[in-house]
Amino acid sequence: MIRYAYIIPFLPLAAFFVNIAVGKRLPRKGDWLSIGTIGAGLVMSIVIFFEVFRIYDPNFRYHVVVPWLSLGGRFVIHAGVLIDNLTAVMLVVVTGVSTLVHIFSVGYMHGDPRYSRYFAYLSVFSFSMLGLVLAESFFFIYIFWELVGFSSYALIGFWFEKKSAADAGKKAFIVNRVGDFGFLIGFLLLFATTGVLGYDEVFRAIGEGKIGGTLLTLAGIGIFCGAIGKSAQFPLHVWLPDAMEGPTPVSALIHAATMVAAGVYLVGRVYPIFTPDAFLFIAYVGLLTLFITGTIAITATDIKKVLAYSTCSQLGYMILGLGVGGYTAGLAHLTTHAAFKACLFLGSGSVIHAVHSQEITEMGGLRKKMPITFVTFLIATLAIAGVPLFSGFYSKDMILGAALEFGLKNPHHMILFAGALLTAGMTAFYMFRLVIRTFLGEPVDRHKFEHAHESPPNMWVPLVILAGLSFSFWYSGWFGDLVRKPASAIPAVHALKATPAGAHAVSSAPSPEGRFGLASGLAHAGTPKAPQGASGHGSAVPPAHSKGGHGTPVPPAGHGPAGGHDAEGVGPHAAASPDAAHDEHLAHTAHTWAMRLSILFAGLGIGLAFVVYLFGWINPVKVASTLKPVHTFLVNKWYFDELYEATAVNGTKALSRALGWFDLTVVDGLVNLCAHLGVWFSYLTGKFDNYVVDGAVNGVADVTIGSGSFFRRFQTGKLYHYVFILAGGVLIIFLVKAF
Repeated sequence: MIRYAYIIPFLPLAAFFVNIAVGKRLPRKGDWLSIGTIGAGLVMSIVIFFEVFRIYDPNFRYHVVVPWLSLGGRFVIHAGVLIDNLTAVMLVVVTGVSTLVHIFSVGYMHGDPRYSRYFAYLSVFSFSMLGLVLAESFFFIYIFWELVGFSSYALIGFWFEKKSAADAGKKAFIVNRVGDFGFLIGFLLLFATTGVLGYDEVFRAIGEGKIGGTLLTLAGIGIFCGAIGKSAQFPLHVWLPDAMEGPTPVSALIHAATMVAAGVYLVGRVYPIFTPDAFLFIAYVGLLTLFITGTIAITATDIKKVLAYSTCSQLGYMILGLGVGGYTAGLAHLTTHAAFKACLFLGSGSVIHAVHSQEITEMGGLRKKMPITFVTFLIATLAIAGVPLFSGFYSKDMILGAALEFGLKNPHHMILFAGALLTAGMTAFYMFRLVIRTFLGEPVDRHKFEHAHESPPNMWVPLVILAGLSFSFWYSGWFGDLVRKPASAIPAVHALKATPAGAHAVSSAPSPEGRFGLASGLAHAGTPKAPQGASGHGSAVPPAHSKGGHGTPVPPAGHGPAGGHDAEGVGPHAAASPDAAHDEHLAHTAHTWAMRLSILFAGLGIGLAFVVYLFGWINPVKVASTLKPVHTFLVNKWYFDELYEATAVNGTKALSRALGWFDLTVVDGLVNLCAHLGVWFSYLTGKFDNYVVDGAVNGVADVTIGSGSFFRRFQTGKLYHYVFILAGGVLIIFLVKAF
């Protein structure tokens, strides 16, 4: 099945073309076509996943390319697919969540006048995201990156007749273009220096020293800017909460496992290009994002916006995990987050569908009316809060463990762990605040409560499935072995302090993900084999060993400097050196304390939520009044929108007005001046032509005519006139002679 993976994105693309053209004329307005194609993609993705899982090699690769565009024979752009362990997992995540969102949308969007267009947009979004996952080069991932941005714009602004929805769509599109500009610059820097576009080719060129040092750091940060935009990281996080103006299933699709996950996937996909400096930048962007958006979620009252800011915060966790070297940790949280966050968003859609309101201040007591929605929502909340036995606990614990280990090795960066731990408690608090105010206690709005009802099966069945996927046993053991840093993953940021400027670090320290939670096993050794029936152009062999920025060879997986596995695993000889034994002990200590502290902070957050919002021992109104400046600051979302309005937006408007004035006054003024000068010159030329040139010509004619008229008088034709003149002339001559 792996060799047919390229078909998966084309299935929803075909559904898009059919639905956008004749969807209104199809039975059920074509929803079955979109559901069927994405469902078929899910089946194929699951088969591919189990094929890869059966091989169970962290360095498995199936890479097929064909010539796509030849530029004068000197440079050829190839198109193809790349399937490795990360791709196999992401295919299941994207098609799985998309399929459930499609099914949920049947009930939620029932009766919408643009029903067929909605499913067409869902299909083209799925095509774009699947193409992004399967892309094997920077060129094609950038193309699908932009297609994801366009299709998300169409979905967010689907109800464009509402000004707020139209504005939200434009805001998402423009803010993402800011990040994508950085992506483009980074991509072009890599291409200009290496001359290649494929991932493996770029990684190999980096290993050969064609680009390194500050230039490679800038290229990595530039590409990461694309992730800042798509994954709503600080400071480009402002578009995500506004995207709630789209239909709730769209919010689940965008905020769970697809669009916002694209940035995290990008960082994981191009992991070898980042230098230690770039990793520090990534880690601190993640820290700022998870803390800032987490504080905003504490005061939000719109059920979807609470979840939106929660998404931003959890994405910050993923980025932080990747930034501190937790490759498996960040991607594990991406996978677990997909299930429980999709469940939360679809659960919020079920609530909104029942009470026709998004304000949790108008809800309360809904567990009696909506028991299935309540139970599934609660399970997903337990997962995101980091409660043991639920998926979020293990993936979040991996990130916290990686951050603590990094902090222990680099004490001046311990704030990364402290901020992540504090936000873990905040997450538990505001998520249970949401559950309590929505489902527990007494109803606030009795009218809405009386008319509330459980959603139909086509809406609660996806909730049950996603809630079931929010338990930890689905991910324990296999995930860390399957999604482990491949041999081409050069950097290991735990050795940051000992890294020369401009060089990639190579750490002998085994990464913490290889021992706990989702990564409890060890990767099987052995040479990966191509799947049966692979194309002659395919390759299931790991890429050539990459090198550092200064040409230092980086050991392949399973052959780290300490003689053990690479930075994501612990080999059988990991304790062969004192340094390896020390690092192993440090990693174990870090994860043990991270686990204990995460449970403690999650428990404190949950307990505080019950004390404040259910038991009423602390009055939140009085607290908000006492801390009014802080509360106002958080309610206004740190004033980011106002700041951007006053700077970027008004600055752009002022620049536009200035350029408009320059165009109208200076440019048009010069044009108009030239026109006026032309008119005056034409006027003067006309006068000169009329009075001088024509005057001279007319003067000659007048003289000729005048002289002719004068002399004509002497030619009368009468004989006596001539005799008289002749006699007069003779008389004059005689008199002259006489005198």
